[in-house]
Amino acid sequence: MKKITLLSICLFFMTSYAQQKKMWAKSFLNKKAPELVVSKWLTDKPETEGKFVLIDFWATWCGPCVKGIPEMNSFYKEFAKEMVVIGLSNESTAKIERFNKAKIEYYSAIDRRARLNRALEIKGIPHCIIIDPNGIVVWEGWPQLKGFELTSEVIQGLIDAYKA
Repeated sequence: MKKITLLSICLFFMTSYAQQKKMWAKSFLNKKAPELVVSKWLTDKPETEGKFVLIDFWATWCGPCVKGIPEMNSFYKEFAKEMVVIGLSNESTAKIERFNKAKIEYYSAIDRRARLNRALEIKGIPHCIIIDPNGIVVWEGWPQLKGFELTSEVIQGLIDAYKA
């Protein structure tokens, strides 16, 4: 009986540990988001007042980042009334303007000094955060992480929870 109990306890801890979300940045979940500072807007500056803000940290050389652009375009269109989507890179303007592997339809900016990246202690990209209208981070992480993907359903759930 003791073996079964010990085995059950070990399995519980192994399972719960395996289900934890892997992060490549400092967690700001349920905390005030650091200020968004950019060197240059490559599009018009979005109006964020009263909206959710999804910031996608990306680079032209990052395969998973490029793969995620169509999904970010989709979020931008689907949630246009409730959420602003911003792609933020620390690469040069010229490098971003030469980028042609995918068309970015959402807002785009660069921060050559990577101030927000440093504030969030981002160690790997792509990395996204979603900030609610009160400035609180309500979602964070690698948007394609198995079991923790950023989806339309997840975003809608965050919006619905905020409105409730």
